Amino acid sequence: MRKYCEQCGKETETKVVSKRESYNVCGELIEVDAQVLVCSECGEEFFCEELDNATLVSAYNEYRRKHKLLLPEEIRKIREQYGLSQRSFAKLLNWGDKTICRYENGSIQDKAHNSILLFLREPENMRTYLTENEVALDEKQIRRILKTIEKLEENKEFRAGHRIFNLFFSNVPCEENGFKGFDYDKFCAMVLFFAHTSGELLKTKLMKLLNYSDMLFYKENGISISGMKYVHFPYGPVPDNFEILLGKMQADHIAHIEITCDNGYEKHQIIPERDIPLDEFSEEELKVLQRVYDKFAHFGSVEISEYSHKEKGYTSTKPGEIISYAYAKEIELDK
Repeated sequence: MRKYCEQCGKETETKVVSKRESYNVCGELIEVDAQVLVCSECGEEFFCEELDNATLVSAYNEYRRKHKLLLPEEIRKIREQYGLSQRSFAKLLNWGDKTICRYENGSIQDKAHNSILLFLREPENMRTYLTENEVALDEKQIRRILKTIEKLEENKEFRAGHRIFNLFFSNVPCEENGFKGFDYDKFCAMVLFFAHTSGELLKTKLMKLLNYSDMLFYKENGISISGMKYVHFPYGPVPDNFEILLGKMQADHIAHIEITCDNGYEKHQIIPERDIPLDEFSEEELKVLQRVYDKFAHFGSVEISEYSHKEKGYTSTKPGEIISYAYAKEIELDK
């Protein structure tokens, strides 16, 4: 991209650099790694709305992590779990009409509201809340929510899924998962995106595409897309407990692996069984997924594995170790 640089007095090429910046969030200074557009010749900084907005989101997310607050998409998932609109959810909680809308769009919730939302994430707690509090919903709406709660409690897959993820996948945000609790639906959506977009996608390549997507999004937004941890394996970074996830995805009829032989070698191809759930992604997440796909579209499994071996997160860890998202700042797709 070329822009006119007042310092140089001419139009010059630009580049994006990373620098540490402080932002005032709720009266507290929060430091984040910001992506800044600068002149390639003199280093003069340019205004870039997209990069500046991404840095602000990163600062807000850093504040949320520090104070253990739910992320906007986590609040949305709690609401959607019970089939409620933003307005109905606000009425249920006896909050202002626009409160939930503001929280889901990025405003930071206070700690009291956050505690209530955390409590209501579990269906049995929602039942208790409905039966022991006076709410501004009519009887028909309350009966519908109670019926939804019954289905969630009776759904064996729902209960089994929670047990599996509690055992193998962390719901506690930390640096190893990109400061996000593991999101199975988001992870499946990422797999479907790459499986459909790639045409023919082998398992080894998929694992690298997922890693680059989560790491790059974390670098630019301060949070991962899926909340997945990645492990140092001989063929590059691999999602932790990936075989368990593949088994669940197959049981849920989301995607499965088809094994074929090619010149004596086994090919493990990812076969999608559902369409891409685009509503699972934000606009920023989709842009990152597309950038990663575009970068590696013509790479084979061996090429992308060798490429991933050069990343600092891989060279700085031993086989079997978790690759921290702290290494994401070193990733450059344009190298």
